[in-house]
Amino acid sequence: MDIEQGIFNRTERLVGEDILQSLQSKRVIVFGVGGVGSWCVEALVRSGVRHITIVDSDKVAISNVNRQLMATTKTVGRVKVDALKEHLLDINPHADITALQMIFDETTAESFHLEEYDYIVDAIDSLRDKLLLIECACRTKAKFFSSMGAALKMDPTKIEVAEFWKVKGCPLGAALRHKFRSLKRRPARKFLCVFSQELLPNLGPDNSVDAAFAPTDTQEGNPELAHHDWNARKAQINGSLLHITGIFGFTLAGLILKDIYNKSKE
Repeated sequence: MDIEQGIFNRTERLVGEDILQSLQSKRVIVFGVGGVGSWCVEALVRSGVRHITIVDSDKVAISNVNRQLMATTKTVGRVKVDALKEHLLDINPHADITALQMIFDETTAESFHLEEYDYIVDAIDSLRDKLLLIECACRTKAKFFSSMGAALKMDPTKIEVAEFWKVKGCPLGAALRHKFRSLKRRPARKFLCVFSQELLPNLGPDNSVDAAFAPTDTQEGNPELAHHDWNARKAQINGSLLHITGIFGFTLAGLILKDIYNKSKE
């Protein structure tokens, strides 16, 4: 028996052979593989999606360990996408995983060839780059899903899915809509977002511990990004927990799986 027949036996029992083959044929790109994106990719690979591109510029930091799939005390200092790719291939050795240690911005956007994908997932933090990804993704034929802010939340029952312009109570969603209006632009089409209206305060100290645990002997990854740190560009670092970021990621994956299932049944 082929190893994939064993891995996806329960998947095939639920969806049937034709839909499993459809899952295995789709091409997905996920931008940002932190607390949300890493769990989205995990769910996709374990469900039978083979062809996945993962994009993130960062290395694993000690503060990632509380919520990011590939972050452990043994992977601190490693390139996130490389550590995640190894994990995903341990799940399915036949998966086609492309790991890109890159920043998505105006200088790199065209190099990703978004038109080649069936599904595009946005799980990045940068407001400017997130807005650009939304615009670029919505100009393609790919199905696009986006994560709003997953920090400062505790209640899993408050996590929702809504069309971008109907997202309520999310500061990131509000900031994106304000930016679109100020630029007098709109995404080319509608798309669904995962979000929560819950917003708790930070109670702990506002400090960064990552530098104290960063290895000094690693040369892994793109040398141009060796000292790149998204946290240094944030006005504030917010607290977050795995059970929330994971549900955000699993929900994004679920939206893709549901869409493939529904289209295959048409």
